Amino acid sequence: MKIERLFTTVAEGPYGDITWEKRKSEIRNPDGKLIFSEETVIVPSFWSQIATDIMAQKYFRKAGVPTHRALDWKKWVPATGQVFTVPQDGGEHDARQVFHRLAYTWMDWGKKNDYFDTDGDAKAFYDETCYMLAHQIAAPNSPQWFNTGLYSVYGIDGPAQGHYYWDPKEGKLKKSDSAYKRPQPHACFILSVEDDLVNEGGIMDLVTREARLFKYGSGTGSNFSKIRGINERLSGGGVSSGLLSFLKIGDRSASAIKSGGTTRRAAKMVTLDADHPDVEKYIDWKAEEEHKVASMATGSSIVKKHLDTIKRALSSFRGPDEDRFNVNRNHELASALRGALRDQIPASYVYQLLRRLEQGDTQVDTSVFTTAW
Repeated sequence: MKIERLFTTVAEGPYGDITWEKRKSEIRNPDGKLIFSEETVIVPSFWSQIATDIMAQKYFRKAGVPTHRALDWKKWVPATGQVFTVPQDGGEHDARQVFHRLAYTWMDWGKKNDYFDTDGDAKAFYDETCYMLAHQIAAPNSPQWFNTGLYSVYGIDGPAQGHYYWDPKEGKLKKSDSAYKRPQPHACFILSVEDDLVNEGGIMDLVTREARLFKYGSGTGSNFSKIRGINERLSGGGVSSGLLSFLKIGDRSASAIKSGGTTRRAAKMVTLDADHPDVEKYIDWKAEEEHKVASMATGSSIVKKHLDTIKRALSSFRGPDEDRFNVNRNHELASALRGALRDQIPASYVYQLLRRLEQGDTQVDTSVFTTAW
């Protein structure tokens, strides 16, 4: 096919009208705790700081970039006159590295499959794509940012992870022998699940297939209506523990895996037909979990208050040191313990905290959970 240049020229390339600048990127939690920092981030000057932070934290490759290939993008564009010194630490620091990694790989596969009429059309595709990415006119999905070009541009590879690909020459499906040679650049997958525990296509096999997709940045969705409801009969004579017990396994798996290996948590969609026996429990699931969070936040605040009261009772005791933990002698401590028990703090937990304090543990404290996310 022919590629017409709409934004670029051969002489200026994709970045002729862009001024680049070096920035620092930081991302902090609402409480001010630093969770990410990068001292050197090269982006177009018109980018917002939010766009800079997302590129730096989410989409820059953090490791494995060989020094001798880190600046390959310069071979494909005219000299800009702007020179930046970036760390040689195996990571990407310049947005042009990422744009090149994507655009070059797409162009290369297009050439391999005879998409372009001429090499000039292929170069026009490369320039136009880099321009659109830099100007935020277009953007691919996250798995493209994570995975595309790691092999073809940087030579980064990894062992096979159970992926398959279609071989157009042989006309059949093949198992991949590499993690990145034919990467996983797709955003969303619909997976089926059968009413079976451990066999292929069953519940635990689904967890494995989802983990493979989550690892490289994709999300999944499944309809679980085939899974029998709670107390339905099993072939072994017992009864099913119900749909929700298995949904919780998948939920924990997704929350544990960093999507793309270094970035966000995985995305997972669960659907259920309205006529499933457990549909009411399914509908109430999220509300019940939110109720647990609210209870934990409230309870942790109460525990913290009483622990502080117990500590004050111990530190303010003016009698002999051997009587400090004696509730018959330290009346303020006795009152603090009664208050804790009256507010439904488990006696075993109060006893555990008190024993740790008695053994000289100065780090005894309790976390206060919050819903202010």
